[in-house]
Amino acid sequence: MAPSQVLTRDVQSAKRRKIGDSMSTVQSDTTQNMVSWFTSPFKNPLKTRNSTGGGISKPSMQYNDAMFESNNLSSISAVTQHPSVPAFNGGKRCALENLAQSIELRKDCRTVGNHDQPSSQDVVEASDSSWDDGPRAAIQATDTSDVTSRMGSITSKASVPSSHTSAGGPFIKVESEDSENLLRTLKPRMPSSSSLSSQLSAAKSTTPIDLRPQKPEEAAKPAKVSPRSKRIRFNELRPRTSIPQNLAPTEFAHQSIHAAYSSRLNPFALHQDEYRLLRDHLSQLHVTAYLNIRNRILRLWVRNPLVGVTPEEAAGCAASSRWLNLAEVAYEWLLRNGYINFGCVEVPDTSHLKVRVYKSKRYRRKTIVVVGAGMAGLGCARQLEALFRQYHYRLSLVGEEPPKVIVLEGRNRIGGRVYSHPLHNQTAARIPEHARCTAEMGAHIITGFDHGNPLNMIIRGQLALHFHLLTDNSTLYDSDGRLIDKQQDSMVESLYNDILDRASIYRHRSAGLVNVEGDKAFIEAGRDPQGEADAMIGATEKDRMEESVRAGSDQLENVPGGMDKLTGKAHMVMGSRKKTAPALAAQAMGWKLASNVLASRDLNLDAVARGMENPTLGAAMDEAVKQYQFLLDLSPQDMRLINWHYANLEYANAVNLSKLSLSGWDQDTGNEFEGQHAQVVGGYQQVPRGILQYPSQLDLRTRKAVRRISYDSDGHHGGTARIQCDDGEVIDADRIVLTTPLGILKEGSVIFDPPLPKWKLEPINRLGFGTLNKIVLVYDKPFWDVEQDMFGLLRESDIPGSLDQEDYVENRGKFYLFWNCIKTSGRPVLIALMAGEAAVQAESTEDADLVVGVTKELRRMFKDTKVPTPSETIVTRWGNDRFARGTYSYVGPTSLPGDYDVMARAVGNLHFAGEATCGTHPATVHGAYISGLRAASEIIEEFLKPIEVPSPLVPGTINVDSSPKRTSQKRRAEEGSGAPVVETEVAKGARLDALERDIVATILAEIGQQPNKVGSKKGSNPFHLYSMEKWEECKQRASEGRDNSSKKPTNDIRSIVAQMWKGESEETKRAFRAKTTSNRLANHENAATFDARLASWNERALAIRRKYLEERPNALSAEEEQSMWKNLGVYEQPSRKAKRMSGYALKTESRD
Repeated sequence: MAPSQVLTRDVQSAKRRKIGDSMSTVQSDTTQNMVSWFTSPFKNPLKTRNSTGGGISKPSMQYNDAMFESNNLSSISAVTQHPSVPAFNGGKRCALENLAQSIELRKDCRTVGNHDQPSSQDVVEASDSSWDDGPRAAIQATDTSDVTSRMGSITSKASVPSSHTSAGGPFIKVESEDSENLLRTLKPRMPSSSSLSSQLSAAKSTTPIDLRPQKPEEAAKPAKVSPRSKRIRFNELRPRTSIPQNLAPTEFAHQSIHAAYSSRLNPFALHQDEYRLLRDHLSQLHVTAYLNIRNRILRLWVRNPLVGVTPEEAAGCAASSRWLNLAEVAYEWLLRNGYINFGCVEVPDTSHLKVRVYKSKRYRRKTIVVVGAGMAGLGCARQLEALFRQYHYRLSLVGEEPPKVIVLEGRNRIGGRVYSHPLHNQTAARIPEHARCTAEMGAHIITGFDHGNPLNMIIRGQLALHFHLLTDNSTLYDSDGRLIDKQQDSMVESLYNDILDRASIYRHRSAGLVNVEGDKAFIEAGRDPQGEADAMIGATEKDRMEESVRAGSDQLENVPGGMDKLTGKAHMVMGSRKKTAPALAAQAMGWKLASNVLASRDLNLDAVARGMENPTLGAAMDEAVKQYQFLLDLSPQDMRLINWHYANLEYANAVNLSKLSLSGWDQDTGNEFEGQHAQVVGGYQQVPRGILQYPSQLDLRTRKAVRRISYDSDGHHGGTARIQCDDGEVIDADRIVLTTPLGILKEGSVIFDPPLPKWKLEPINRLGFGTLNKIVLVYDKPFWDVEQDMFGLLRESDIPGSLDQEDYVENRGKFYLFWNCIKTSGRPVLIALMAGEAAVQAESTEDADLVVGVTKELRRMFKDTKVPTPSETIVTRWGNDRFARGTYSYVGPTSLPGDYDVMARAVGNLHFAGEATCGTHPATVHGAYISGLRAASEIIEEFLKPIEVPSPLVPGTINVDSSPKRTSQKRRAEEGSGAPVVETEVAKGARLDALERDIVATILAEIGQQPNKVGSKKGSNPFHLYSMEKWEECKQRASEGRDNSSKKPTNDIRSIVAQMWKGESEETKRAFRAKTTSNRLANHENAATFDARLASWNERALAIRRKYLEERPNALSAEEEQSMWKNLGVYEQPSRKAKRMSGYALKTESRD
């Protein structure tokens, strides 16, 4: 690489750091408003992307309850509510609008060779320009798919999965305004100045994102940058540039580990795809170095998803030039597979590069057609656009232009099964000014932001949408309207969980996977291994497989540990396959056994589970209920409660339990995301709209229902495909991504030429596609508790008071749950769910009958309040929707393990995406989006071929002299040897590591650990407090009866703790919650004095380090000592005489 190119990047990166420094003052005031550590870039982006000083505050790992007191806004939105923020839209400034102003400033500061640092005043003045296109306002105000001329303003009846009625007479539903006025109506102008104009500015060394809506023809204009004439090669880039020098290695490692967790990856082990790629190239010793680099790259992305990670930054995650090849492979793998640079982000553009291509190699521009504008289709199209933009250079080398991406949608709107229906009355309250009043017809809930949900980056990190965090504070009403006793509800829920747990022993257990782990201690310390390569990891594959099989035969596994009422799914905890006798388990729950019942009597479900050809979950659970009725005196109310939980599980799977596979119904167990569930304020459909628009609008063509698809079943001979639409238009394509719902494939309404192969049709037929329906009820005033997010209703059996489980099947899911949507829709709105058989019945029931029925039930529940007739109602019928034929997939009784994976496999040049192709996250919006990323990865690999792994992957070090040598100058002089002593890189690294460990140990021994702003982790969760208090007790219980040779009963202990916590009284739990609140307050007090304590600690630590080196003048060479101080942020020429380093410049004294 030319020195000028290196200098150019250094200047640009330094320029961005200087700009960030000038902005840090106004950003520091928002410290208390963060939700979790990875949102810190929105508060102070400089401190998350560049090398920072030791005095930088550690990011918070705890939730701040105070930020949710007003409308429960997102962390990004809460930042804008700080008192120092100028009033705008009721004090709720759009974070992206603030970002836009800093974008223009940062783009202007990319001038090559400009070393001048702008002052803070320059920054403020540069932010004074107004920005007319408010992105959040645009995606909230209208469905931007209506902007194009291809879209109509009146909804086609056939394309809408709902019927719409109004109390005052007929109402014609209009989804959009006049197409020419859509983006003009709600364009807020920014205030003339803003102290937070740079609040969200990114600290990455790349061009920031411009989130303003652009026309397709204006979107791809490259920035005016001096062109480079050759491809970026990692072995020519500089290592360590992305490693903060003043951040403690352990803290840096901690952040990188959490970044991996936040990206659906194990920070301590290779992903299966990584293993297949590296099995013949990577040694076990170097796995740790690869994982360190991969985790560091993810840290860059997670801490600032507003701009893409560049190759230079990825190379900078390598600690030395020896690992640059590892950085290249890690970056390529993360980029292609959609773990970084995805979503609404402007990625590094290489289209300006000068490439020498012979005309004879120039091919026609290829076309990729994505069928379906739901989350899978839009996610895939957006990812393809980004990948083609980043790989423009490599495509040009083979004579290819970036392919054209076209999205076809049969409806006149986008989103698919994500549909936020605008309400007739748009008079809103308690939601942001520009948010629309909508009701969710389809997808409703974001099931946890944490632990890798990609929607977290898009919703909170890029679009900065407002959202409401849900709490399980529900109330259950009996069929006669009386409130259910909390203790009785808890006992029945425990019994239901036990029944589900006993049915889970018949679950299919997949074969073990090869698990290649790095050195956990090294990764947690942020250290890379030393030494030469040993055997490749593929050479020990057989041993790893056997170890995995042995681990899979262990007596511990995921078992249901509780019910998530918000989603209907079971909480999974580690537990033993061996079950407690049901009578003893029931007594532990608080039940009294029936007379003449032996405590040792067990349940036997084998007759159902093994006697049926295709056993179902419903049959096994019904049998368990019948057998429990011999052990317990279950009342009709107990039966209604049990069947309420049945209905909730049917809601989670969109089908009656009798149609769920007993062995595979929960095949996605273990992949759940963590954190509180949430709803998007103003409509979930804002997410697909944002993906459609930013950073440039995709080529979307609506009202293009596909009738026939002709494709190349081989796909390896450059064959083309053709799509024929209902309107007669024919579109030629080189590759097709089909994202239609599984219901459409099962119906066969799309003709394939040639027909899909048998191996593809079989899983389509085996997997199920269920139905869930809703009734939206809009009122003028709420008559329910608006602070409760939901409340439930127990349904009576067909025969009142029946104890027969079969009598509850038809009716248990009808209006069994009501969502309170006033905080997200801005209007008094209730959404009644219809699950199981009730959802199917609703497809053929008149609106009026359903509205009368649900109103009758509400009046029974709220008998002391006048319940009016709703002013507006909407009834969904997803089963009748010609573009869906249902809601989401489930595992049917005849399904086989791996059916979801087969659904995802391409057939020639026909690729598949959608929630039914995502085996790890089926039936979810994020699963659909992840499948779109996967399909895009398949296509880019077809263009670029698989990732090329350099050989050797890790260059070896040359040991000039294998004999041990004493290497310091002083010792060489003492030995009297005139011959130079050569120290290998490995030996030097080991010596410096040992010295640094000794220095750190000395510092810690004198002044203790560095102050931690996070405070005690004990305050984050009442269950954690409970676990710590009960751990020894549970440890003793777990050890009883165990084999003395067992060394790790940790999972047993955790299972016992979880069971004890579930059985504790509400009063006990309340006490632990109070302790949690107290700890949080203490943490806040700790944060108030953190800066001063940290500065004092840093000063004392530097003094101890100087004293240590003064006492050991020969420990480091002059170059090594200077490098150490530079890495610590202390820039001063060392004195090699009496005193090696005099410290900071302010304390420097002349010794001459």
